[in-house]
Amino acid sequence: MKIKNIAQLILSISSGLLSQGSWAQTDADLLNDATTPKDVLVYGMGYQGQRFSPLKQINKSNVKKLVPLWSYSMNDSRGSESFPLVKDGVIYVTSHNATVAVNALTGKQIWKVAHDYPPETLRVVCCGIVNRGAALYEGKIIRALMDNHIIALDMKTGQEVWRTASPDPVKPENGYAMTGAPLVVGGVVVVGVAGAEYGHRGFIEAYDANSGKHLWRHYNVPAAGEPGVETWADKSYETGGGSSWITGTYDKDLDLVYWGVGNPSPWNPRSRAGDNLYTNSIVALRPKTGEMVWHYQVSPGDPFDYDAVQTPVIANLKIAGKTQKVVMQANRGGFLYVLDAASGKLLAANPFEKVNWADSVDLSTGKLNYTDAYKEALQGKKVDIWPSSSGGTNWQHLSFSPITQKLYINTLHIGMSYEAPPETEPYKAGKPSGPGTVKRKPLFDDPNVRGYLKAVDPMTGKASWATPFQSPNWSSTMVTASNLVFTGVMTGEFQALDADTGKLLWSFQTPSGILAQPVTWEKDGKQYVTIMSGIGGVYALFAGDPNLKNVPSGASLWTFGLFDK
Repeated sequence: MKIKNIAQLILSISSGLLSQGSWAQTDADLLNDATTPKDVLVYGMGYQGQRFSPLKQINKSNVKKLVPLWSYSMNDSRGSESFPLVKDGVIYVTSHNATVAVNALTGKQIWKVAHDYPPETLRVVCCGIVNRGAALYEGKIIRALMDNHIIALDMKTGQEVWRTASPDPVKPENGYAMTGAPLVVGGVVVVGVAGAEYGHRGFIEAYDANSGKHLWRHYNVPAAGEPGVETWADKSYETGGGSSWITGTYDKDLDLVYWGVGNPSPWNPRSRAGDNLYTNSIVALRPKTGEMVWHYQVSPGDPFDYDAVQTPVIANLKIAGKTQKVVMQANRGGFLYVLDAASGKLLAANPFEKVNWADSVDLSTGKLNYTDAYKEALQGKKVDIWPSSSGGTNWQHLSFSPITQKLYINTLHIGMSYEAPPETEPYKAGKPSGPGTVKRKPLFDDPNVRGYLKAVDPMTGKASWATPFQSPNWSSTMVTASNLVFTGVMTGEFQALDADTGKLLWSFQTPSGILAQPVTWEKDGKQYVTIMSGIGGVYALFAGDPNLKNVPSGASLWTFGLFDK
């Protein structure tokens, strides 16, 4: 592009763009995202979902010099859970009702697109009016909206390129809502859906990244006559659940997308005897067709709302002296699963938090060894269960360091008293299928320690260190090659900890609570860290946590760098 005057030059630099070609994110760019830290192009900082950065400039000795460089107001009072994307000096971030591009070095807005909804769209959203991010592909930023539309915007201008409605019966009034970030693989946009708490039939589906054409849909609950329907008693598959509201990962060598599937509906297990496939499962799909290659069900017939939606993280682990490609999930039920990436074979399953509903998992069969507490719960008795329905961890993402070979997990240390009363009438789709169908109250070992950040061995579930927090951290973690772990606290602190010891090295108070996802990137030889602040979500709104009483709402985007003067 020929620069004609100073104003044009400034505009070009502020946008981070000196050539039209720099806008395009090719398939090769996305595949190499984890090893090209100048930009952040894929949800999870790479298709593997490891949230690991090879950057080392910010390290243990200088992290105390980290200072805020700018903040940007999202003008939104809802919870902020979005994953920032970074390309050529521009940060792209989302809220439920806006998509924004800002200059990465100054925080100045380049463009903002508002997304308006009719009132009925937000009326039945079960679990937080949020959005967790977008995807980049060939000059477009692609995202899902709360009214179940997928849209593509021009990265340079924000102008809409295409818009597609998810085909029927996916309507807000039926309980469907799209809150997760898409995953683009080879020009295919893969998305999931929230809303099993209204008894819908959950799915994972795909669109063409260039045209928006709907390509395929994989239902997570079988229909009559389909494989797996025999695991649902008395046609309970008709109100099956099986949401898919957290983004998956992709392995290019196996050409498989891995996605987590949520709980069956309703919560009360007395309405749906059986294993309830393919809820509470990790599924491996072909991105071009949606064909399911394998599945592993972590919690058959789940009575406790132990969603298995957590992002399956891909890594190479040394097992029995051999390097093996695996998929790992720290599951809401409190067990950490390690599966063979090609076959789904179970390699390890161990508790990473306090668990009393099962003793262990049989590695040869993949079946859980249930405790008396679990069996009594199914009989309708009032029992104490660990973890609570919020899980040993919830949706927040862990990170994995190939250097330390550890997972860095924000855990919840909360149990519950649980009772599943007899059904008074059959459940019907469209009604809330969670609270009210079972009785629950929180339990604490110590109400002043409701969560930990842990460094966990994938194969044993054991933590080499565990740093306690008064409230559980709902923020994701990020780990760097300088052995720093970044995370946010619901009382607003953005923090860096020593990945080897768990020692707190740096903390900065943001204006609201943090539920979001940190990223790090490099520009002109300098490393930066970006995070959103803005409290919200189910726990903050309904848990009655006294530590959060005076935390104000309000979403903002923050970028930090080293003070070098």
